[in-house]
Amino acid sequence: MELQISGINTEITPEVRRYVERKLGKMKRYLNSVMDAKIELTEEQTRDPEKRYLVRVSANSKGSTFHGEERGLDLFTAIDKVAAVMTRQLEQHKEKMVKRRRHATSPRTILSEEKPAASGKRNIVKTKHFPMESMDTAEAINQMEALGHDFYLFLDTDSRGLQLVYRRKDGNYGLIVPEL
Repeated sequence: MELQISGINTEITPEVRRYVERKLGKMKRYLNSVMDAKIELTEEQTRDPEKRYLVRVSANSKGSTFHGEERGLDLFTAIDKVAAVMTRQLEQHKEKMVKRRRHATSPRTILSEEKPAASGKRNIVKTKHFPMESMDTAEAINQMEALGHDFYLFLDTDSRGLQLVYRRKDGNYGLIVPEL
């Protein structure tokens, strides 16, 4: 695994480089497919001295990217924190892959497969019809929340076009506006 260590407003001493390599070089232990990692060490002038040092890590694996960002009073504390974050992410990813592998080969999965899925062709099994009401984005979000859905398709009052509002993973909302 290749580690690319860079510093912004801070000098990368041999001691810091060894510490980063020791702490973040362990990522290979959790997931063999980690190929490279970019580590950015930054010293910022902040009012809060406990957030003075920032360490960002971006690790690439086969088809997956893992990010971690932590702050600390000193550089070594921030490195420890981001190493813990990356370890947790890699362990969760590894567990997910193991579960997926186990589930794919379980006898229940093989027995429960239907013929259309096995042939690779998928069919539409349900069609819903609902009246489109003209509304603004705020009302569409309220409707989505009331229904308990993750997205809601609506007719915008201003543009008279179809729009889709959705809930993002960070808890905020997104809006998709098609352009023809």
